[in-house]
This record gives sequence, C-alpha cells and structure tokens, in this order.
Amino acid sequence: MKKALLGLLALSAVSSAAADSVGGSIGTGLTVHYQTDLTSTSSIRYGLNLDALNLFRGGSLAIGGDVAYLGELNGSQALGPFDPYYGLGLGAYVSLGSSSGLVVYPNGILGLNFQVTTPLSVFVEGSAGPRIVVGTGSTGIDFGFGARVGVNYQFR
Repeated sequence: MKKALLGLLALSAVSSAAADSVGGSIGTGLTVHYQTDLTSTSSIRYGLNLDALNLFRGGSLAIGGDVAYLGELNGSQALGPFDPYYGLGLGAYVSLGSSSGLVVYPNGILGLNFQVTTPLSVFVEGSAGPRIVVGTGSTGIDFGFGARVGVNYQFR
C-alpha cells in the first residue's frame, strides 16, 4: 500500500510538472525564474533578481524577487510564429551600497515569445509602473520601467 501511494504521489508530481518551465533573462537586471501554467493560456512566474546599479562606480547592488501573472493575447495569428502576451507583476528589492533601501515595483508587462524548439523558447518583454522607494538616498514614488531578453526551458 505504501509503495502504491508513493508511486501515485510521484506520478502526480511528474504530471503536474509537465507544464512547468525554468529560465533566465538579462536586461535591466539578471533574473532566474520558475514558471508554471495556470490554464492553457495563462501562467504564473516567480523570479529571483540581481541588479548591479553602477556597482563599480560607487553604486549599489539590488537583490530581490518578483511574481507575475502572464496571459496570452487572443487573436495573435497575424504575428506568425510569435506569441504576444501581457501580464501584471509585483517586484520587491533590497538595495545595498551607496544608497540602501527597499523598492516595491507593481508593474504591467507586455512581451513576445518565440518557440525555437519544443522545449525551448526565447522572449523579449518590457514592464512599466510606479516604483515605491524607501531608503537612505531618497524616499518617494517615481515611475519605473524594465526590459529583458530571456529563455525558457519547458519540462515535458
């Protein structure tokens, strides 16, 4: 009985991981992420981010994470092999260095995905939204933006 239960548990873990992917991106920072499908047209992505802001010229290092809901745009057949998507994200970062503090970044996302092979895809995306900053250098709300180019590897 115990072996059957463990076998079912392993099988359910493998089947639930069938739509999961890992990847990374570079742009306004360096990111590694884990993404899982919610439905056939939406997913959620969890990322770990590292931003070096003028680090070697007396700047600061920002370490943080983000979570983003991503959805496919309907009616995108006119773009051929490219799949456009949209999203809503929330990032939080701790900055250490010349200006230490905390940044919270709720943002909107627009992106374009291209399936290279069955498990491998590349993407480009941009994000924009308010940045809430609390720190030694400055405190307040300003407008933030980001851009990244990345790769996803989907588990089958």
